[in-house]
Amino acid sequence: MLDLDALAQLRGLKTQIESEKERTEAVLRGTPARYGFARTDDGREVFVPPDEMLKAFPGDRVRVCLRPGKDKRPIAEIEGLVESSIAEFTGRCVSKGKAMFVEPDIPGMSRWLFLPTQARNGAKSGDYLRCALLRHPIRDGKPQAKVLATIGAADDPGIENIYTMAKYGLESEWSDTDKQQLKEVIATLNPENDPGREDFSDLAFVTIDAARTQDIDDALYAEVTSDGWLLYVAIADPTSYVGADSPLRATVAARASSAYFHGAVVPMLPESISQQRCALTENELRPALVCRVAIAEDGSVGEYKFFEAKIRSRAKLSYFAVDRYLSGHDESLICHATPLEALYQVSKALRGKREANELVMEDRQEFRWLLNDQGKIENIEPCEKLSSQRLVEECMVATNRCAAALLAEAGASGPFVVHDGFRRDRLKDRQKFLELYLSDAETLDPDSLEGYRDLLRQLAASDHELPLRSMVNRLLTRARLSKNPGAHMGMSLPLYTNCTSPLRKYLDFLVHLQIKATLRGETAAICEQPELDKLNQKLQKLRQISNEAERWLTLEYLQRKAKSAPGPWAAHVSHMGNHGFHVRLDDSGLEGYVDLRKAGEKFNFDKWTATQKSKNRHFRVNTPVAVTLTGADEETAHLPLFKLDANSGRKLENPAPVSETATQ
Repeated sequence: MLDLDALAQLRGLKTQIESEKERTEAVLRGTPARYGFARTDDGREVFVPPDEMLKAFPGDRVRVCLRPGKDKRPIAEIEGLVESSIAEFTGRCVSKGKAMFVEPDIPGMSRWLFLPTQARNGAKSGDYLRCALLRHPIRDGKPQAKVLATIGAADDPGIENIYTMAKYGLESEWSDTDKQQLKEVIATLNPENDPGREDFSDLAFVTIDAARTQDIDDALYAEVTSDGWLLYVAIADPTSYVGADSPLRATVAARASSAYFHGAVVPMLPESISQQRCALTENELRPALVCRVAIAEDGSVGEYKFFEAKIRSRAKLSYFAVDRYLSGHDESLICHATPLEALYQVSKALRGKREANELVMEDRQEFRWLLNDQGKIENIEPCEKLSSQRLVEECMVATNRCAAALLAEAGASGPFVVHDGFRRDRLKDRQKFLELYLSDAETLDPDSLEGYRDLLRQLAASDHELPLRSMVNRLLTRARLSKNPGAHMGMSLPLYTNCTSPLRKYLDFLVHLQIKATLRGETAAICEQPELDKLNQKLQKLRQISNEAERWLTLEYLQRKAKSAPGPWAAHVSHMGNHGFHVRLDDSGLEGYVDLRKAGEKFNFDKWTATQKSKNRHFRVNTPVAVTLTGADEETAHLPLFKLDANSGRKLENPAPVSETATQ
């Protein structure tokens, strides 16, 4: 037996150990491995061993005990659950022997959840599922789930889109309540017969869009004047049915935009309004918001005026047919020669003016996906932007400029599309970058519209061996929505917004409401910045969702291609990062990632030359490489991962030397 002194020492040791422990609450973060981290409320991240991670899920808020580890760094032990992050989720059914599990599609979670026999709801191995948590693992580390619904099987046509929509809760249909309310509104309103609307039905408007488009939201007409042209852009008017005070406006706001997938679309508005009542359909009298703007021979945008109007489109023309007519390969559209020729001349003048005085996005090789009956990529072929697409684009840009000018003049609360240029948190990097690569940097004012434009043009036109225009992108902001007018530095315009797609985008829908209020002499102040910030976040999320489905289709296509032609495939570096770079395949434009940490040699990233360098190899944007497919990134859903060919980058000359102080 232990004597009293030994017992006292043990008690003291126990007391000391307990005193070194700390109990607090934290949120769990998972990793691709079995371990995780607990983030405490004061910002610390504490290691959670694999056995402890079995007690909870990534995202759960838990009570933890922090104790010193062997290296004196704290380790978190999970003692209780405060709140679980998981209720319903999606995933794929997998089997092991007679047991069935669901593999949750949750970032940071790499474990399977058991599906009891009575909770499988007819699911089969390989099915994509919507599930709910049946038992949390906090007690015994053995979680269970139940199947709520089967989303589809792996071989269902379009499963990539169907599953991604279900994963993020994108509903293609409005609720029965909203549809009934909209039906009642449509039954009581005939805005095209409103005597207060300007009648432009005698003008020979035409629509130019993709051949299959049904929700046509703009029509064009132009006529020659003594000093240029008068351009008329008619825009579909869904706000004539869903006004600023309509309870249905909240439903439109919640959807934010139509979501586009390859082979599928989740529309913002139901067909009953977007196609049957508001689309600028051929030979149908429709309500519209019309912008009439004078365009000078040099492409300058002159006086403009907006009208609540009604129009009747004369023809539904496709991009392809108009392009063939404009290029002299098809005479079938000769009956529309007068507006088409005028529109073509207007668009060339507008484009020339923008290229000479503003900033125009650089063209890059585009590709067209051809899908088969299963919704998979059958083939990818290169394509060029059509002159008809440029025609429509220039007319839309001119109209959006006029809309922004009108809202600013009226003191409206936006929404404006603002681009601030350089990031405020990277001004020191900007200064150093300009000192390195532009000899006359001190004469430019990057914060002014003209200075920013000239700077970007110089970088784009530079014959420097480094891709300076691409390198500067990491220092630039993204465009944002604002209730206050501001410059769009990326286009070199003092004001900009979007108003030409109100059937598909809530931003444009909001601009229509504001323009109408202005035209009626009302206060155009229905936008608040928090609403615009929320809309901006939703739009970013929708892009992420459609990109995820696109990456899935891309990965499947590349996996099939690798079986018949394993490569290596020719590609170019498209974007440089700290640990690797993205590449773009030359023959298809598909992108994936090369992780240089797995390349078998040590690479260093130099941000001042945007270069990854090892002892033997150098890479920068546009460097030609050869790659083979190795799999997909676990943290970025379905992102293809590539491995470099052994000879890629070895023949690249060293980049231009950079001053020693610049690399510190």
